[in-house]
Amino acid sequence: MSFKQNFSGFIFRRVLGWKDVVTVPDYDKCVICVAPHTSNWDLLIGKLFYWTVGKRASFMMKKDWFFFPLGSLFWAMGGIPVDHSRKMSLVDQMAAQFAQREHFNLAITPEGTRQPNPEWKKGFYYIARQAEVPIVLAAFDYPSKTVTMGKVIFPSGEIEKDMREIKLFYKDFRGKKPENFDLGTI
Repeated sequence: MSFKQNFSGFIFRRVLGWKDVVTVPDYDKCVICVAPHTSNWDLLIGKLFYWTVGKRASFMMKKDWFFFPLGSLFWAMGGIPVDHSRKMSLVDQMAAQFAQREHFNLAITPEGTRQPNPEWKKGFYYIARQAEVPIVLAAFDYPSKTVTMGKVIFPSGEIEKDMREIKLFYKDFRGKKPENFDLGTI
């Protein structure tokens, strides 16, 4: 175990009192669908969790946030600046990242906001499908202080069917602000 893994585990488990449940394989490349996303604390808890289990996950962020000195911090944490003005779509940009790297785990919050949003964004699904990688479902449960990685979806192309299965996975998890989590019609 590395120092970072031990230190993160100490903070995540001992100081903050969180638990981790990982029942999925360790993929070299995957999209990690993370929900519920109801608080800014989710990024910190999520990063500590992933470091605790000995992995590195990247996340997308508007390129505007990558200015000195914050940009260096976001890069170090696995941030990927996203340029919405480029002619290449976001799905194409991220699929290219998967193609260029030997190991790449990309965490995405499908709600796209910390407010209630029953219409989840499907970009994470399209990225996984185009990159031909699995979607690993990861969930926060603040009442039990547990982060769970407990299901894998291989995008079939039947998006409505797959999205229903994805949303059903999250039905028993509660975010920091549960009123801000909306699965919509399942």
